[in-house]
Amino acid sequence: MINIMYLVLMALLALNVSAEVMNAFQTLDEGNQNSIATVNDQVDAAVESVNALLEDDSKAKFKPIVPAIAEVRAASAEFSTYVDQLRDQLVDMAGNNNGELDEGDYKEDHGMRTVRGKKNKDVTTRLLVLGEDGAGGEPGAGEELKAKIIETRQKLIDAYTNLLNEHGTTMDLSADEIPKRIQSVAQDMPFSIDDETWQEAGRDSWSDFKFGHMPVAAVLPLMSQMKSDLKVSEANMVNDMVKIAGGKTVEFDQFFPVFSADRSYVIGGEKITAKVSVGSYSSSLDPANVDLRVNGQRLKVNADGTADFSITGSGTGQKTLTTSVAVTNPLTGEVKEGKGTFTYEVGQRSVSVSADKMNVFYIGVDNPVTVAAAGVASGDVRVNVTGNARKKSGNNTNLVVEGTSQGDAKVVVTANGQNLGSFDFRVKRIPDPIPMVGQSKGGKIAANVFKAQQGLYAFLENFDFEAKCGIVGYELVYVPQRRDAVRSTNGGGNFTSGSKALVTRAAPGDTYYMQNIKASCPGDAVSRDIGTMVFAIQ
Repeated sequence: MINIMYLVLMALLALNVSAEVMNAFQTLDEGNQNSIATVNDQVDAAVESVNALLEDDSKAKFKPIVPAIAEVRAASAEFSTYVDQLRDQLVDMAGNNNGELDEGDYKEDHGMRTVRGKKNKDVTTRLLVLGEDGAGGEPGAGEELKAKIIETRQKLIDAYTNLLNEHGTTMDLSADEIPKRIQSVAQDMPFSIDDETWQEAGRDSWSDFKFGHMPVAAVLPLMSQMKSDLKVSEANMVNDMVKIAGGKTVEFDQFFPVFSADRSYVIGGEKITAKVSVGSYSSSLDPANVDLRVNGQRLKVNADGTADFSITGSGTGQKTLTTSVAVTNPLTGEVKEGKGTFTYEVGQRSVSVSADKMNVFYIGVDNPVTVAAAGVASGDVRVNVTGNARKKSGNNTNLVVEGTSQGDAKVVVTANGQNLGSFDFRVKRIPDPIPMVGQSKGGKIAANVFKAQQGLYAFLENFDFEAKCGIVGYELVYVPQRRDAVRSTNGGGNFTSGSKALVTRAAPGDTYYMQNIKASCPGDAVSRDIGTMVFAIQ
């Protein structure tokens, strides 16, 4: 049995996945294709052996096995052709998208011939999840693929079931043995659909869980894995039928280790959990005849030919594990060996918090804040604001903070129960605005220009937030040349009738004072004094 399992890359959109990791997907896909070819050769050999066996007239009762095997292999070949066509369509859409698979869909990358659009995540989602138009109105090809898997699996089971129900007793099988064999074949078939995991993960569909936002490079080995699982199921079923006829069913060829991890990118302290298995395997093998090792450490082999392995990420950078396998043929004592490697990366979790406009929180305005935590899914980030500020709106990566009173505040970022960082902020009032009359802050001004003004206003200079301050009131003092001063109390920014009457008397040599100017800004509990203005009339 082939136990080549898909390598899942859990990478955030914010992470730059290395070329080595992307190329590892291609290596895995090529390994799957090689295993399919190896097992296919074994199935061919098994079919040749049973055909030779059935040339003996004494074996005539087993001849119904031949059309049953042909039916199984035809269903397997039909599915493989369908998957190959789907793969070609995906590669072309990610490449030059001219409607056919050609050299324009490939490129040379670090000495390897690789898919041109291997990092493209949009085409996989559009073709396999949403449908080619990307609108999501019709299900993508992924759901059709799921239906093909279910249909093909049933064809294989039906071919085997019909053979045993119609000819089992003729082939010396007992009435009790027939249903047990049928049940065993169905239960042990690796070619199947898992409808529990994607639902538990809260995804919209099986195809969304399998292909949604996955790069092309990651989807191709997933598709070849499906073909590989089918080839395993085909081989198991053919070998079982050959065994019924008394033919030779155990064929040993090349063996190689397969390291299938739940992730290939980890943060220091996180654990990688993996299945280590034999690339070409027979279900009749005793686990004691299989020697699987990772970095020289021998692993306990399960009955299905796999072994469990885990390692905790440490340090940073790219890491490589060496894998090896030695399989002893229980019939001949011959030992076949193989070696391989698995490359993964260890990153370092980091987090940064920045106020989008200033390095403080201001009272009375919205303070936008962005939180970026490298190596952590955005949905896992949690932000807590304490002290003299609070969260007003937004999510945990893009939020608005509101200052409540002057003092200090703290932003604490966590993810999955771990504290990623604590950041201190100051909470301040909006800075004092500048009183203005027209475009002037005071000083010399022409009489006609001064007479045309309507009053004072408060201007926030060099303040990037959307905020407006207002003039609450002030005292206007008019000092005509060589005469006594005249005063007017003004409420609000605009000149009252009394103040306007004094302004219209402006003449060269006169002086005007706007003193005790009071203003109010957002967040102010009481008005603030913003100074005095003096104008000399020219």
